[in-house]
Amino acid sequence: MLENIRIDHILFLDIETVPTFPDWEKVPERLKPLWEHKSKSFRSEEVSLEESWNRAGIYAEFGKVVCISVGFIKGAGSERKYRTKSFFGHDEKELLLEFAKLLNAHYSAPKSLLCAHNGKEFDFPYIARRMLINGIKIPAILDTAGKKPWEVNHLDTMELWKFGDRKSYTSVSLLTAIFEIPSPKDDIDGSEVGNVYWKEGDVDRIELYCRKDVLAVAQILLRFRGEPILEESELHTIKE
Repeated sequence: MLENIRIDHILFLDIETVPTFPDWEKVPERLKPLWEHKSKSFRSEEVSLEESWNRAGIYAEFGKVVCISVGFIKGAGSERKYRTKSFFGHDEKELLLEFAKLLNAHYSAPKSLLCAHNGKEFDFPYIARRMLINGIKIPAILDTAGKKPWEVNHLDTMELWKFGDRKSYTSVSLLTAIFEIPSPKDDIDGSEVGNVYWKEGDVDRIELYCRKDVLAVAQILLRFRGEPILEESELHTIKE
């Protein structure tokens, strides 16, 4: 039951990912046939390999993380505060190392939880895979190897909304709309992140978008718990 979970045990998160190379011409020859095979599952005959490469960012084998934003809620009532922080930039290994340090230092207790929208299918495994590729030890809370389902400390707002209905996908945008939560999609959306990164080089814009998504996930979970959403006065960004 969600109401039995302490909100301050939860770390909300979202990631933004892009293809590891800016365009098809830059992709190493050893990877091109592997992408051709991978993309067969979704690429129609009318779509070229070059055109399909813009989807490479959603696969950890062909993409990389450019931003991880996190948020957490402390206190209750008039003392409630939401704080957020982002790890972002061009050096994927460095931002993953910093994120791992946060998890190891503050989210290694048995009651700690990670929460994301579609996190079990995307965010959590993607981060773990990219950590392995970068030679980083996976923090315990992300490492699901050998664990029973009830031992995995992950919450997924999309899974919670399904109530066992496995055939549907519900976006953050739809949930924020029906719960009357301010939308995080007021600038770009996930499909545009690759272009913003490789063509504009604007990681700050990507970070802001990611940070808004994390807040939306936190607001959705609060509504699932029957609690009021966070007000502007309760929001604080941790800068370094």
